[in-house]
Amino acid sequence: MTYFDTCILGLLQGLTEFLPVSSSGHLVIVSSLLGVNEPGETFEIILHLGSLLAVLIFFRDKLFILIRALFDSSMKKERMMILFVTVGTVPAVIAYVLFKDFIENAFDSPLMASSMLFVTGFVLLSTKLKQNGSKEMTLFSAILIGIAQSFAILPGISRSGSTISIGMLLGIKPSEAAEYSFLLVIPAIIGAVVLKFDELANLDPAMMGQYGVGLLVTFVSSLFAVYLVLELIKKGKFEYFAYYCFAAGAFGLYLFV
Repeated sequence: MTYFDTCILGLLQGLTEFLPVSSSGHLVIVSSLLGVNEPGETFEIILHLGSLLAVLIFFRDKLFILIRALFDSSMKKERMMILFVTVGTVPAVIAYVLFKDFIENAFDSPLMASSMLFVTGFVLLSTKLKQNGSKEMTLFSAILIGIAQSFAILPGISRSGSTISIGMLLGIKPSEAAEYSFLLVIPAIIGAVVLKFDELANLDPAMMGQYGVGLLVTFVSSLFAVYLVLELIKKGKFEYFAYYCFAAGAFGLYLFV
């Protein structure tokens, strides 16, 4: 894998992790086009660390408040958000445990990734039905959004697209649905790192430069993507990404069928 490949994949990961177009789907498709044969999901997890760092920095004030809430019983709303993030993470954990082999095999299939982009497109289009929600998060909505995130383990189904869209369809404020989606990525990536720790601990030393560059490119592009998504949601243009997903999915099918 060259530095050029690493930069392209890092840029894709950073932009598509938070833009609702599926980072995993793009990585699978573009890796196949570039002929990058990185075993399993290891390289993708390294790039995800860049996205995780971007979220931690972007939401640092919010995260400090949530950490403080752990020690302050009067901060009930913040404590509920911690509960929502915890509950929303559980469905993805269960899905991965039950369907681990199927999920990992899916990352070797650009055809599946291309097909699933159509699913993401239809999910995004559904948000046109309800864009001006005013409800607050509840435990029930956290569970449903968590279930949506569990489907997004598959390449081609956007995690941010699925979780934000379901939140909006449940009538939650779009900005709050987006914030919750971004907070959900923290335990999701940390969990993936824990599961793949043995592989990450035995990376090829000769590739450390490429991995470092990929992580840095991902971090910078992820920060940009978070800003962009929040702005587009404010302007009511979230569903526009559906048309891109349809085009990218069709292009992938054309290449790999």
